[in-house]
Amino acid sequence: MRAALPWAVAAGVLALAGLVAWTVLGTGLFGVREVRVEGADLVTPVQVHDAVGVPDGVPLARVDLAAAARRVGALPAVERATVSRDWPGALVVRVTERTAVALVPQGEAFALIDRSGVAFRTVERRPAGLPQVTVARPAADDPGTRAALEVLVALTPQLRAELVDVNVEGLARISLRLRGDRTVVWGDATRGTDKARVATALLGEDTDRIDVSAPDVVTFR
Repeated sequence: MRAALPWAVAAGVLALAGLVAWTVLGTGLFGVREVRVEGADLVTPVQVHDAVGVPDGVPLARVDLAAAARRVGALPAVERATVSRDWPGALVVRVTERTAVALVPQGEAFALIDRSGVAFRTVERRPAGLPQVTVARPAADDPGTRAALEVLVALTPQLRAELVDVNVEGLARISLRLRGDRTVVWGDATRGTDKARVATALLGEDTDRIDVSAPDVVTFR
């Protein structure tokens, strides 16, 4: 009788473990009843819920969190996302949205692009405080877009304050349009810090065209 007792205890433990596993993995008792969204402003909770793609009632333990996060991260305005479980029945989606660093004119509207060059939103009114770039095809994999962003990063506060537009006609044909109908010929995106320093030093000159494409030999007229 005593010898059978450990086996009975072990069998009971296994049965209990099986019941718990079945309850958690195989029933709706711990199923998804809520998708809680944090950090979203540009995207709506409905958009995030749809992107998560997990039907109500699916056992929480069976949810592929990484796959759900990838689906949310594919939303244009989302830079990255994480998905976690909050027992007994919630998924928590934490969203980091893209931040606009420039705008690109597109007809009567404007495309907003982030630091990676991703065009993630189109607006009808020009947002205040964002520099404008003119490129043929705004996109993260577009060399012209990347060049424009490199130029923006290099600009001094004084140049930014005067900037109207960064125009990329070609990778070696970048120019800045400044207030007062002035132009800075930038050339390519290399040596941005040197070019910005020289252009800033010449802002006070009575000239409408400054060429810093070769910053060691500057011309203006």
